[in-house]
Amino acid sequence: MSQPASHRIQFSAHGGPEVLQHLACTPAEPGPGEVRVRNHAIGLNYIDTYHRSGLYPTASLPSGLGTEAAGVVEAVGLGVVGFQPGDRVAYAGGPLGAYAQHHVLPAGHLVRLPDAISFEQAAAMMLKGLTVQYLFRQTHVLQAGDTVLFHAAAGGVGSIACQWAKALGVRLIGTAGGPEKAAKAQALGAWAVIDYLKDDVPARVAELTEGRKCPVVYDGVGQATWAASLDCVAPRGLLVSFGNASGAVTGVNLGILAQKGSLYVTRPTLATYANTPERTQAMADELFALVASGQIVIDIAQRFALADAAEAHRALAARETTGSTILLP
Repeated sequence: MSQPASHRIQFSAHGGPEVLQHLACTPAEPGPGEVRVRNHAIGLNYIDTYHRSGLYPTASLPSGLGTEAAGVVEAVGLGVVGFQPGDRVAYAGGPLGAYAQHHVLPAGHLVRLPDAISFEQAAAMMLKGLTVQYLFRQTHVLQAGDTVLFHAAAGGVGSIACQWAKALGVRLIGTAGGPEKAAKAQALGAWAVIDYLKDDVPARVAELTEGRKCPVVYDGVGQATWAASLDCVAPRGLLVSFGNASGAVTGVNLGILAQKGSLYVTRPTLATYANTPERTQAMADELFALVASGQIVIDIAQRFALADAAEAHRALAARETTGSTILLP
């Protein structure tokens, strides 16, 4: 059987966006337990820049890039149960290589995509939405009436977090850079927004909470916000450090946690929570239900052709994007 023509993004050396190459290729046949998906839309995420730069090492070079997309199953390997050609699917995990028209990956990383969710919606929200699911529903189970701090509330993860918090009856204090992004976070459901470019974040958090601070602080920014985040956590509260957008947090002094009120800190990853096909599907189903009901609207603010992946990375690094960004093969 002749193989379909295809294109993919790969890089042969770590570096900036300029290392990304758009190449013609022949898709691989799925091996045992694997599927080949024809991607209809591909998600762009900050973690992709970590793989490209070498902050997160790749298994080998040259390497594909990306772990999130949505499309249709095109072929299945031996032993695959539960998926067949023609099925609508989405994924946010597995081997690098989602920046491609076709991607072969283990069937265990796929989730079934209901008809109510479009390919573009799924590609724009799988990683970000499942991240919010584990942050709000597993790392710390939020309850109506809780007040939490969430950094970068106008970004891709933050846009979903604001809406999910509102759906749960949670008062989310968001941070954002500039009046435009602050207004966006407010419109998405944030209870209050702090413009970190002009306001002192810990001081405003103390003011908004009448000195109590927040039982949980969600920080996906990393190095630039680490110290301020610690100052926003209530005694015996939890700091959830789940990303490195400004650089990795290093040199942590555990004594600081004692000084600031016997604080807890965790560094979770999606892979630890979505660690079986059943759990991943259940997490995705909760996300899909909120989107299908209209309680969460996925904001696809930028669309780039797959061939323009390098330009998409430049825009992401320059903080020129809001909401979600997708690549179209």
